Order: sequence, then structure tokens, then C-alpha cells
Amino acid sequence: MAKTKLLIVTHEMSPFLELTKISEITRQLPQAMQEKGFEIRILMPRFGNINERRNRLHEVIRLSGMNIIIDDNDNPLIIKVASIPAARMQVYFLDNEDYFQRKYVFRDKENKFYADNDERTIFFCKGALETVKKLGWAPDIVHCHGWMTSLVPAYIKTTYKNDPTFKNAKVVYSVYENCFTETLNTDLHKKAVMQNMTEDDTKAFINANNNSLHIGAITHSDAVVLADEKLDNDVLKFVKDSNKPTLAFNLTENYENFFNFYEEISDEELVSVA
Repeated sequence: MAKTKLLIVTHEMSPFLELTKISEITRQLPQAMQEKGFEIRILMPRFGNINERRNRLHEVIRLSGMNIIIDDNDNPLIIKVASIPAARMQVYFLDNEDYFQRKYVFRDKENKFYADNDERTIFFCKGALETVKKLGWAPDIVHCHGWMTSLVPAYIKTTYKNDPTFKNAKVVYSVYENCFTETLNTDLHKKAVMQNMTEDDTKAFINANNNSLHIGAITHSDAVVLADEKLDNDVLKFVKDSNKPTLAFNLTENYENFFNFYEEISDEELVSVA
């Protein structure tokens, strides 16, 4: 029997970048699933405060060299990779000089939210899917963690829905506690439109705040993980009304519940385990 292929898309992961609890979950979950026999790929941005020498990142020439178009501008995509020896896992890092080579992650030294966080998000989500295509590796499950991955479900269910790499993939989105109160550029929903999409496909993102990113991702996902105790009531209501398979994640549990959840949503019959 072929191994289940699990793609983890995240903006942070221990030990490379530790901002919130997401970093620990995205470190432990793929290893736990690998031990269950899953085949794993992990993608994240190469933010400027990730030390390349200490973490032994090196460029993957065969994957680099693509351009990601945002607002009619070509943005070069550089792919780097690092290993986690203890887990025999590789992490692919998406880099771009303009978007990621900064000392800080989402805010500048004055704690001001970067004005181009919308384009950084679009670049990462588009780049992640194009990188997986170039790997020639078709995931069975794509699990997105954190608001910066929120466009991935929309792209998979529209532009990439007939692509051999993604057409059979089930998409899971983990909802975490809101971590910013600002809004992204209000043109996000327009800039995010790709080939074979309309603004109708991105209308859930129109408010460009943390809640709308979550709701947009949930709209296009096959299943949802409630990964925090403190989630916004509007988001929780949207999840409940969506009737999608939902996993309430208890941080004190092991990852056995994720294994069962993945197995369940991989079946044709989707039944909520919430």
C-alpha cells in the first residue's frame, strides 16, 4: 500500500522560527505522522532572521529560478532546504530578496505591520504550490497552518483543481488565535486572483483582516482543525455552519487524533469528528 503523502505549509517551525505555538505543532506533527508511515514535505518562508549557516540551509538549484507574478510584477523564487537530522525530515524554504530578507518577520523595528504583508502572503502561497509541482510530488493531504497560508486552499480548489499534483488532495486548515489586529492591503482579494479565478473566488478575503483570512481558508478547505482554545466567535460560528469535518485539538494529547482525522478525510465519506 502506498504511503500517505502529507504536505505541511506553515510560516513558522521549530527550531528555525519560533513565534507562537504553531512552531511546536509544525515540528512535532510531521514527525509523528512520519513515524506512522506517512511521507512528509514541509514548506515555509525563509525569513531574514533564520540563520542560514547555523541551520545549514543550502539552495536547491533545480527548484529555484521560477518567477511568481504579483500585480503584474515578476518576483524571483529561490528554494533552499535544511534537514532535521533527529527526524530525518527536510524543510523547504521559499526565499525572495524583496519580501523576506529583512531582520524582522511581520513587523518592523518600530513594531509597525509591514505594508506588503499581503503580497508576501500571496508570494508564499503561490510559490509553495509551484514548488510542490516542480518537486513532482502529489500530496494526498495539504495541511495549512497559520494565516499566512490562508490562500493555499483557495488556489488548490480553483487554479490548481485539475492539476495532476493537487486534484486529488484533501485540504486541511488549522485555525489559530488571531495574532494581529491590523488589516492587510485592502486590494488583497484582487491581487490574489490567479488564472482560472475570479474575484468571487476571493471575496471571503475582502476585509483583509485576520478573521477574513481564516474564513477564506475555511471556505475552500475540506476539513478544519481548531488549534487554539481562544478562537474568535465569528470564526467558530463559520466553522460550525460549514458542516465540514472538524478536529478540536487538545494540546495535551499526542498526535494520534490527527492520524485518525487524516485517515477519515482521505476516505470518500466525510463525517465530522467534532
